Amino acid sequence: MKKSVLIIGIGKFGAHLAEKMQDLGHDVLIFDRNPASIERLATRFADAQIGDYTNEDVLRELDVASYDVVCITIGDDFESSMITTMLLKRLGAKYVVVRARSEIECDLLRKVGADEIVYADGNATDKLAVRMGGNNIFDYIELTGGYAIFEVPVLKAWEGKSIAELEVRKRYKINIVAIKNDDMLDPTPMPDYRFKADDHILVIGKSRDVFKLDAKNG
Repeated sequence: MKKSVLIIGIGKFGAHLAEKMQDLGHDVLIFDRNPASIERLATRFADAQIGDYTNEDVLRELDVASYDVVCITIGDDFESSMITTMLLKRLGAKYVVVRARSEIECDLLRKVGADEIVYADGNATDKLAVRMGGNNIFDYIELTGGYAIFEVPVLKAWEGKSIAELEVRKRYKINIVAIKNDDMLDPTPMPDYRFKADDHILVIGKSRDVFKLDAKNG
């Protein structure tokens, strides 16, 4: 399901996240107060704006409440991250993800309203992009050839039905490699296994096919 994403702070981390989210098919607006940061990426994004993200009037003009996700990836300026988080929540932002560098920063960001806090660089940025792009994706490991392993909850419509009965591979273009339930892991589920309501499944597939499956869980 396509989502609208606002990314505030376009340094190395923010730029990588923005590009990954756009590659996954989402609508991305990049925003920074440094003109050079925006100009560097402006040709790659249809929506790119320059402004002071610690100014409430500026954020109000962005209509932050209309975005599915807002990511604050400002970097080393923690004071600005806190102020921006507070302002976003005051203006009705639905879900605010903030980058932090320490447990103390995490605690403070939670107090001012951050919905999710991440420590992330490199490949972890891709994981974050994939999780935000889905509704119920719990983990993600990228493989070669455009494939990845995903952990997702079982669909409600699957409860009580077997793998064979659902023809999972044929209908959804994914392969179930394991089933998790609390602390139990079945790495070789049989075709007659019947899904339970609290099962999680580990599947191999292409991102677009897993997103289609994930969207069915709303």
